Amino acid sequence: MSAELNHTIVYSQNKGVAARFLAEILGASEPTPTPPFLAVALDNGVTLDFADARLPISTQHYAFLVDDPTFDAAFGRIVGRKLDYWADPMLGRPGEINHRSGGRGVYFKDPSGHLLELLTRTHVA
Repeated sequence: MSAELNHTIVYSQNKGVAARFLAEILGASEPTPTPPFLAVALDNGVTLDFADARLPISTQHYAFLVDDPTFDAAFGRIVGRKLDYWADPMLGRPGEINHRSGGRGVYFKDPSGHLLELLTRTHVA
């Protein structure tokens, strides 16, 4: 059997707010309760299992490879919510998207401060 990522736990200030935020931005299905988590299922079978943090949260980075129509819809939601966004992970290019590897990418923060990335092409080294 090959190894595949099945799920990861995303610690949040409020798992309901964070899980619904991600599902809405991505246009994914409503989060599924899997106590003590709220799971957001992605199209490749991986779930992000949101949990309420009991300790201070160390922010993480989560990147999502999306097709062009999904990027357009998600970016429209980011702009519509008046969220801050950046073209780079160091947050040095505010209000921009990037065009690395012939695609598009954007970084933005979730309600718990995790840095989320949407990209339409994988980065070529």
